[in-house]
Amino acid sequence: MTRTFEDDVHAELRAAVAARADALWQVAVGLHGDPEYAFAEHRAAARLSGELEKAGFVVERGVADLPTAFTARSGRGRPAVALPLEYDALPGLGHACGHNLIAAAGLGAALALRAVLDESAGSVLAVGTPAEEGGGGKVLEAEAGVFDDVDAALMFHPGVYNWTRAPLTAQVQYRVAFHGRAAHPTGNPTEGIDALAALIELFNVLSALGRRLPEASHIQGIITEGGTATNIVPEYAQGLFGLRAATTAALDDLVGQVRAAANGVALATGTKAEVERATLRYDHFRDSTALSERFADHLSREGIELTRPAPGVYLGSSDIGNVSTRVPAIHPFVAIMDDGSDHTPEFASAAASPRARAVLVAAAGALACTAADVLLNAGLRDEAWAHHRAAAS
Repeated sequence: MTRTFEDDVHAELRAAVAARADALWQVAVGLHGDPEYAFAEHRAAARLSGELEKAGFVVERGVADLPTAFTARSGRGRPAVALPLEYDALPGLGHACGHNLIAAAGLGAALALRAVLDESAGSVLAVGTPAEEGGGGKVLEAEAGVFDDVDAALMFHPGVYNWTRAPLTAQVQYRVAFHGRAAHPTGNPTEGIDALAALIELFNVLSALGRRLPEASHIQGIITEGGTATNIVPEYAQGLFGLRAATTAALDDLVGQVRAAANGVALATGTKAEVERATLRYDHFRDSTALSERFADHLSREGIELTRPAPGVYLGSSDIGNVSTRVPAIHPFVAIMDDGSDHTPEFASAAASPRARAVLVAAAGALACTAADVLLNAGLRDEAWAHHRAAAS
């Protein structure tokens, strides 16, 4: 078989990643051993941006007014590829979502691309994205225009499946509060308006609603304030509710249902309801099929075969969804353990295992090769953008 120019570039990129394998693993285990949390990942951001700056990238820190966010650019102009780096950990569990591997793989791909490609090929943008675990760094970066001038956003996620794309739902949290009137429950019980009773009734209504929600939609709530003493009718009660749905449009519908339920309960109980968004909204993830297939093909050369997701299985939500509304994006899952789930102590251990190292090197190489395809192949870019625009229409 005749070798092509792209074959040669891919081979050089894989070699460049392999040459840096030990250094990348040191970054991964360093992050793993020093977990930092949402919007406070100062040491992680400094280490990653420092490695990129040392390699010749032009680094801008504090992008989108976030102290632990950064961009690192190599090359010039369009086409352009973004490599999001995640590096926040989970309180109490450390890197139980494997973000140490995401960061190291994106770093490795960026370093390899700078070493192999000429600057005239376009731009490589490594993007430090803090607070994926509930803070929404990518949401804020996307709104600030960080991804406006790129043609693709490429990342991978360690997991328990080998899947070409990520079935990630839309997600948001809402705070619902009820205002009633305090009273003594025996001295003047008819004067009291029980805000906690109203909140509990909302849980009952939402439980009934949940039985007829479509696939992938659900509501999970907790009581955050429920009174101060048992001999006082609670005049104020508050709950926090996490809402998820298969699509952003379905999530918006679900928010409307929760709001209507809260107002209905308030009317029935004589309380006043307040419903307000408590977090940034994560959009559902829109996969770029053409680019995901390229990544899967490159990864198969390392002996890892990806398949389509199992129907009806959803793996949570991520702020990469908000990036995928703006540019073609990929977020494949690559297994570092075979059973269980992320967000567990077992997964945290797996994120520093020999298998994790092998996945890191393979994923970094596949990301680099896919990024090179985007930069060097106008037909692939056109296909990815055409699919992206069609999905948005």
